[in-house]
Amino acid sequence: MNAVAKIMSGWLCAGLLMMGGVGVSPARSQLEVLHENQAPGRTMAQQATKERQIWITADHSRHEILQKEFTSGPEVTKACLSCHELAAGQFHKTIHWTWLDPNVPPGERIGKAGHSINNFCINLNGNEPRCTSCHAGYGWRDGSFNFKDEAAVDCLVCHEQTGTYKKFPTGAGHPVQEPTIFAENKQTYNPPDWNLVAQSVGRPTRANCGTCHFYGGGGDGVKHGDLDSSLTKPNKMLDVHMGLDGQDFDCVRCHTTTLHNIAGRTYATPAATHRKSLIEDDLAAKIMCESCHSSTPHKPGVKANDHTDKVACQSCHIPEFARVNATKMYWDWSTAGNKKDGKPYKEKGPHGKPSYDTKKGDFRWEKDVQPAYFWFNGSINAITARDPIDPSRPVDINWPVGSRSDQNARIFPFKVHEGRQPYDKINKTLLIPKLFGPKGSGAYWAEYDWKKALENGMQSAGLSFSGEYDFAETRYIFPITHMVAPKEKAVTCIECHSPNGRLAALTEFYMPGRDSFRAINIIGWVLVLGTLVGVTFHGLGRAIARGRKED
Repeated sequence: MNAVAKIMSGWLCAGLLMMGGVGVSPARSQLEVLHENQAPGRTMAQQATKERQIWITADHSRHEILQKEFTSGPEVTKACLSCHELAAGQFHKTIHWTWLDPNVPPGERIGKAGHSINNFCINLNGNEPRCTSCHAGYGWRDGSFNFKDEAAVDCLVCHEQTGTYKKFPTGAGHPVQEPTIFAENKQTYNPPDWNLVAQSVGRPTRANCGTCHFYGGGGDGVKHGDLDSSLTKPNKMLDVHMGLDGQDFDCVRCHTTTLHNIAGRTYATPAATHRKSLIEDDLAAKIMCESCHSSTPHKPGVKANDHTDKVACQSCHIPEFARVNATKMYWDWSTAGNKKDGKPYKEKGPHGKPSYDTKKGDFRWEKDVQPAYFWFNGSINAITARDPIDPSRPVDINWPVGSRSDQNARIFPFKVHEGRQPYDKINKTLLIPKLFGPKGSGAYWAEYDWKKALENGMQSAGLSFSGEYDFAETRYIFPITHMVAPKEKAVTCIECHSPNGRLAALTEFYMPGRDSFRAINIIGWVLVLGTLVGVTFHGLGRAIARGRKED
């Protein structure tokens, strides 16, 4: 038994030496001490958010000008501007007003109001009255809209707090003047109590932002996989920052604002060009995880701190998106137009979501979706309706910029929305259809004629159309940065460090546990076996020598 014990002890010592296990007791002691302390990133975040009270210096219900009778949104805006006289001018310079990238020359027309394309609703041009129900303005019906009109700014959609203010879906940003049923969903829209909503104004809440951002692309959860109505009143299992039983953050807690410019990524412009914490710059926007958690958020000695220079926090802390409501993952426009008994129809599929709609085609929805991962430095490039494509293979409409050699890039999680949409067979460009409009306007939803719809849409955009079209497979990516799970639900090491793990598609670097080299493996095993054989003979020799000595 003594000989066996010595052999086993030798094997254990060898194993510890090979794994770097020298000094186990001090390390274990250190871990026990660290376990009693909180991770510095958590402590710093608590300091940054310890003041929860929102200071209010005005009660708008007491303002005399808001006691007058209002009959429209622009009238309320004029009353707002009587005190906040610079607000409209500031807002006019933001992307929320222009729907164009402010960081590129206007002539390039980058943005949803320009020639940018997506693979859900495709493009604004020719469809303004329907699309601009999500515009923070009044009256954008066509290209004649006056972007310099200060009274056309809609202050209420971002600031009213009654929850009763609703824009009509096809009203070009206006609410209704009398109770009106929207034929699409049979919902009745009522005119606002203008005085009530005007007097209720305050800081934007999740509900204000979510009015558009949770329902972008034509419905709840269509567009962003990590933004849907479940975030209006989430629990911390869905999002530790916004959970009502957690930090209860509103959107503006991180998306800070300067002169009505809201912090966040804008097309090719990153949300931030630095990764400073509030200790380094207390005036910096809080849009990055590092702003509150620093670049070493974990306890000293924890391996995860060595990942933050190459792996985004979101990659580990958002294991899945669409965890409550399903999100749309595929949209096939080519199958639109089918009817039953000569009438448009809809079919419901999994998750209670539509799987087919005569107006829009086939859909696929998914829940608890594992993200795709790409190198990302904060910038996203994209094609427009002017750029040539290769329809023989899936067309990447937009794509993240970054690589392993880019010091600003991190491995980042994304939703990849796939689709099938019209393109010009001769010009080899993606096409803009006119979808919304009355009969006789050439709108697809009125006449179900793709050629007419494409002619009118491209004409509205000021672009040429050859008259010949087909449908191309496309992909469109969305960064995933909301729905941060509790730390207990974070991605585990083995989920990435394994041959078929989450990062299997990122092959340009060596990852322990995932990658292997046959020659190195053989040498390693020879060393292991040699060590074990040596230890075995050493143990046996010691045992035999001791036995002889005792004799």
